[in-house]
Amino acid sequence: MSAAQGHFYGVGVGPGDPELVTLKAARLIGDADVVAYHAAAGKPSNARGIVADLLPEGVVEERLEYPVTTGSTDHPGGYAGAMADFYAHSAARLAAHLSAGRTVVLLAEGDPMLYGSFMYMHDRLSASFPTEVVPGVPAFLAATATTANPLVRQTDVLTVLPGTLDEPELARRLADTDGAVIMKLGRNFTKVRRALAAAGRLDGALYVERASMEAERWLPVADVDPESVPYFSLVVLPGDAAHGKRSRTLPEPSSSFPESSPSFPELVEGATAPAPAELLVVGLGPGPDRWITPEVSDALARVQHVVGYGPYVNRVPQREGLTRHASGNTVEVDRARLALDLALAGESVAVVSGGDAGVFGMASAVFEAAEDPRFGGVPVRVLPGVSAVQAVAARAGAPVGADFAVVSLSDRLKPWQVVEERLRHIARADLVLAVYNPASRSRTEQVHRFREVLLEECSPQTVVVMGRDVGRAEESLTVTTLEALDPSVIDMKCLLIVGCRGTRVTPSGQVWSPRFVRAASAQEAIQ
Repeated sequence: MSAAQGHFYGVGVGPGDPELVTLKAARLIGDADVVAYHAAAGKPSNARGIVADLLPEGVVEERLEYPVTTGSTDHPGGYAGAMADFYAHSAARLAAHLSAGRTVVLLAEGDPMLYGSFMYMHDRLSASFPTEVVPGVPAFLAATATTANPLVRQTDVLTVLPGTLDEPELARRLADTDGAVIMKLGRNFTKVRRALAAAGRLDGALYVERASMEAERWLPVADVDPESVPYFSLVVLPGDAAHGKRSRTLPEPSSSFPESSPSFPELVEGATAPAPAELLVVGLGPGPDRWITPEVSDALARVQHVVGYGPYVNRVPQREGLTRHASGNTVEVDRARLALDLALAGESVAVVSGGDAGVFGMASAVFEAAEDPRFGGVPVRVLPGVSAVQAVAARAGAPVGADFAVVSLSDRLKPWQVVEERLRHIARADLVLAVYNPASRSRTEQVHRFREVLLEECSPQTVVVMGRDVGRAEESLTVTTLEALDPSVIDMKCLLIVGCRGTRVTPSGQVWSPRFVRAASAQEAIQ
């Protein structure tokens, strides 16, 4: 770098109170050659207003005025295009000062790296000029201090969310965290309040506007007039609210159970135990919501609890009265026991699986756990879903129009020798074969061996369909042969369909397996 280059500083000036500006920020502002700041058209810069008394005499000021703030613009590239041009032009203005050897301080409300415009200048200038970021007090910490409610304790998880998120996603994330901060309210407030209610988190949520400023105020979110919400506002959701406690502005809970009580409190002496509820096990289909059956949608709209692997639970819209229990992979029986415990206590529960719950899904795990005599009174009902093999087959044409078998290549619950033996028998029987769980990050050799075994039994020209993420935006479908199949490109997002001897490919690339089998072919298969 040239010695003549100036230094670029991104300086956080805090939420509004000038006394919350750090000593380092004050020193750098006082020594700056150029002080830059963002501002809306026709309005003063809040960042500049916070540090107005710190600006040195004769300092060059660069006002970077946003071309649009509401998302409406005549720019041919829309809002994103207008803002990209604005940031490029602003960076060029600051680069001219830096190239001339001047020290440039770019002011940022709150902290420069938290939902701030400084980041876009950092992206464009830091590779060319010496750059330093000076942290500032974020608005949500000032808001937390204003309400004097603990935000998170010990192992609580804190989630910072933009109010611009879609309502279902916002509700899901609020239901899945302990403490939360929701920024960027303004016109999003009504949506945010609905999301809080859907997540069961409205009670305990606190609204704060203009934190640390003279006009600051705070009150429960439920009491806020949506028409009064300014840009400088946010929601603080203390983690205590997720654990049965309430903020100091709200009444204490009426429950007589202690905060440390288990999920299922013991019955009061003489009380009648609730009758076990029916446990539903449902398939969500391979991905898109349009493939969820009306029966499953109706069930999910009625239950009190949803239990399942995290990515599948996340597909269930959050709503008021719904508690979601997400867990990691490979703990199927544990989550089945949790669901059975809930149903045994009279709670309505749905266990969710991708695809069809009965095809390498949670249905079998639930029945396995239900063999425990204590769950004998819990009725279990399985609701079907569109399976992954159906989805891939439909995209390809009709490859499973003939007799077919379904095998999982995972050897987590069965020896690989068993898998290999079954593959040989299926190939010798000339069945179409659908393959689930072909590979994962820790299982990469099985799919290579799978191909080797089938090549020992089948023609190298046997048709193979590889479907990845079928039904999703990233969907792809490949039609190839067993000989040309590349195991290195196969992962857990794939499902394979290996054709039988009669499987054909049309001139347009569709795959189908005839319903009929000629007598000679049948005899060959038997032999």
